[in-house]
Formats: sequence, structure tokens, C-alpha cells
Amino acid sequence: MKKILITNDDGFDSLGLKALVEALTPLGEVTVVAPTLEKSACSHSITLTKPLRFIELKERFYKLDDGTPTDCIFLALHKLYDSDSMPDIVVSGINRGSNMGEDITYSGTASGAMEAVLQGVPAIAISQVCKNYCENIDKFGYELAKDVIASLVKKIFEGKFPLEKRKFLNINIPPIAKEDCKGIKITRAGNRIYGNDAENHLNPRGAEYYWIGLPRLEWEKNNSSFTTDFEAVDAHYVSITPVHLDMTSYSDIEELQSWI
Repeated sequence: MKKILITNDDGFDSLGLKALVEALTPLGEVTVVAPTLEKSACSHSITLTKPLRFIELKERFYKLDDGTPTDCIFLALHKLYDSDSMPDIVVSGINRGSNMGEDITYSGTASGAMEAVLQGVPAIAISQVCKNYCENIDKFGYELAKDVIASLVKKIFEGKFPLEKRKFLNINIPPIAKEDCKGIKITRAGNRIYGNDAENHLNPRGAEYYWIGLPRLEWEKNNSSFTTDFEAVDAHYVSITPVHLDMTSYSDIEELQSWI
């Protein structure tokens, strides 16, 4: 039986995590290790300053008190599995909200997949893009995302993972009904337009505080030959972006060598 390890940065009781478990349980033995609290935008952070512990809620379902998605995958791979019987795949999600463009670097969801491929296990990050405060999720649930991830994992199990080591698949699901999806596009990560979304307020004692909000989902126009994740989702396609961990800007090496 194939082994599937799942995490999520929205917390162990998130609806997206439950939907992912439902989608993948028919395909293999599912183990869940997820943060106790929401860890959105925690990036690839790992906990070094305090101890962590698994809390088993039911068979093969753990919350990590109080860890990040990276903690969850790192500890699960090293403490719940033997070195000769690692999971066949790690899936991180289904995230409530998009992880497109440079948001991949902020994402706890993407970082769960990132940690898996660093440890030599194939991985997928999957996110449900939201529209109007996620009213699409309230209306349609995660049905399209469930169909997509189940079909892709099944395809991988019947063949092989399509990427080399230290690379993972980043999937974004458009905010539409399942029947309105036009298909799948292989994309590159686009360039998001970021604004100043930090609001300042006064507490009842007159002290000023700040709250970082959620910027609008806007992106730069694409001038390359590759469709971006933003464009695909906007056109009602599922976006699948291959992501690699080598952040070197190879095109700048020679020029930088001359400059130095």
C-alpha cells in the first residue's frame, strides 16, 4: 500500500485538510501531521527555541504542538517513519487562499512541500484560490481541488513523480464550480503586485498597533511565452507550477563576475 503524508498550514482542524484526507484516503495509507494553530505565511520556518511534541488525535492523525508545517514534515519523516519505509508522497494543503507568484516564498503550505523534497520525498502543495473573502469555498467547497489532487496522485502512483530531486509541484485551484473548470495549464510563477496593507489603530488605552492585512490579488502583465499561475487561474484553469529550490540567478553570474 502506498504511504501518503499530509500537512496543512491552516491547522489540524481546517476544512481544507479534511477535504484532502477524504480525497487521498482511497489511494493509500494516509498519515496527517499538522500544526495545532494556524501558521499561514510562516514560510520555511523551523522551531529551534522550544521543544515540540506529537499529540495523537486518532490513528495516524497528529497535531504538532506548537509547530510549523516544516516542523511537521521534518519530524514526521524522521520520527514516524523508518528510513527504509518513507512515504511515497507528501501533500501539503488544501490551503484556504492562493499561493501564486512570490507568495510561494511566504507560504507555509509550499514550505511543507519544500521540506519534503529536501528530505528526498516527492511533494505537492495545493491551494484553493479565494474570491470575495472565500465565498467560493463557502458555496462550492473543495470539490474541484479534491478531484484534481486525487487524479494527480493516482497518476503519480501509476507511473512516477514528474520532477527531479529538490523540486515540487505547486497547484492553485481557480475559485469556481467544478463543472466550470476549463482544464489544467502548466505555468510559471507570476509577479504579484504588492501594496501597503498594514493598518494602524489605537487600542482602548491609546497605544498604537498595526495589523497586516491581505492585499488584493493583482499581478504584473506577463511578457514571456509562458502562462503565469495568475493568468491561468483567472482564465478558470487549474495552475500547476514546477518549483525548484535552487534560487541562483544563473543569467547574472557572468555579469556579476565581471563587476566584481
